[in-house]
Amino acid sequence: MGKIGFIQLGKNGLTENFILTLKNHFKKRKNVRISVLKSARNDKKAGKQIVKEYADKIRERLGDNFKTRIIGFVIVIKKIKK
Repeated sequence: MGKIGFIQLGKNGLTENFILTLKNHFKKRKNVRISVLKSARNDKKAGKQIVKEYADKIRERLGDNFKTRIIGFVIVIKKIKK
């Protein structure tokens, strides 16, 4: 069992199915990397800002037990213990 899960965020954006898939990844893993594809970020100039907004929305929907970090167009989410 790997420690890092990989998911791609595409043109459908943050759907309920995406959040459920993300939660299922955290049942087996501590870290998940989300690649934000070009189709998910429409405007190339504001691409980094869109990735930041996605990271904020994901963390908001997952709860306080998670920490996010943005590296380029990749969102790394780490599950922290409390």
